[in-house]
Amino acid sequence: MADSYLVEPDVGFIEEVSRLGGADVKKCYQCATCAVACPISPDTKPYPRKEMIAASWGLKDRLINSGDIWLCHNCGDCSTKCPRGAKPGDVLAALRTAAVAEYATPKALAKMVSDPKKLPILLAIPAVIFLVVGLLLKMVGINWLNFAPTGDHLWGHSYINNYLVDIIMIPTFTGAIAVFALGLKRFISAIHENAVAEGKTDKTTIDPAGFVQALIKTVPTILKHDKFNECTDNADRATPHMMVLFGFIALFIVTGSFFVAEWIFHIEGPYRQINPVKWLGNLGGLALIIGGLILMKKRMGDEATTYWDWYLVGMVLALGITGMLTQLLRLGGAFGLMAIVYWIHIIFVWALFAYTPFSKLAHIVYRTVAMTYQEYSGRK
Repeated sequence: MADSYLVEPDVGFIEEVSRLGGADVKKCYQCATCAVACPISPDTKPYPRKEMIAASWGLKDRLINSGDIWLCHNCGDCSTKCPRGAKPGDVLAALRTAAVAEYATPKALAKMVSDPKKLPILLAIPAVIFLVVGLLLKMVGINWLNFAPTGDHLWGHSYINNYLVDIIMIPTFTGAIAVFALGLKRFISAIHENAVAEGKTDKTTIDPAGFVQALIKTVPTILKHDKFNECTDNADRATPHMMVLFGFIALFIVTGSFFVAEWIFHIEGPYRQINPVKWLGNLGGLALIIGGLILMKKRMGDEATTYWDWYLVGMVLALGITGMLTQLLRLGGAFGLMAIVYWIHIIFVWALFAYTPFSKLAHIVYRTVAMTYQEYSGRK
């Protein structure tokens, strides 16, 4: 006699998936077209058919704790070929959104980041933080802000003081890393238990050294966007995604380099345009802007686009445009206007650091870990 399995649907989770963009999940009648059509689905326990079953029944734990929802790159092949219009790609995207909120701490902040009505509050938070810390610095004699700087005092004590920026940015960045660390600890444990339970792997424990080796093998696949290139319906998404990814990488390198130059070697900015690191920063900024504009154009023609998609595009363009505009205004001698634009820029930089663990930008971390686990488990 076959074993019985008691299903206890989580109606609240079904409604959450619908709210996050997976409203068509109930149209699925389990024809398995999606699993067959997907060019990157594993041979064993392929997705997204099983995820569509679990989502329609509200099996939250089975979905949130699965690494398979992160292996999907939302290329759209499954949704295009679905005979019922159930849009499996959108359902898996909604599941990833729910998973980010589940693993991030505090959850109240995760809910705020996913709510478009809370965006003004989220941007007001860094503005208030900079004002409060700036006033405290002023009390100890450090002039932290001047909206009328001269060409000789663009940085340091008579502009937006570096102490102000770094005192705030360093703990913010460190806090974001801590949030990711806490979430990933739970995430890795959960996807491993899920894989063992569903027979996706024969490994009973995770060997850290073996996992690191799998990560080294996975990184080139991510950098080359191999999985995006295997898609057919939305293969052209690979180019803007690569531009945004490498733009962020370039700017991270530039920020780290200038931080070391200033605080260790005491070489104050702004830096000359012939500086190679400056070249890298300009290329990274242009990559963000161009990639963001291409993504925006594609989003405008996509009826299924969610707030999370627009949040990503908006953050990319805000960072790229305000950063490049700050430099152009400085070179053009419009120092007062430059100060205002730079003030806006650092607010978006703070938001990038603080809210990434709760936003769609967290995909790069969770998807990397899920792809690494697939490599580690030997599942092809």
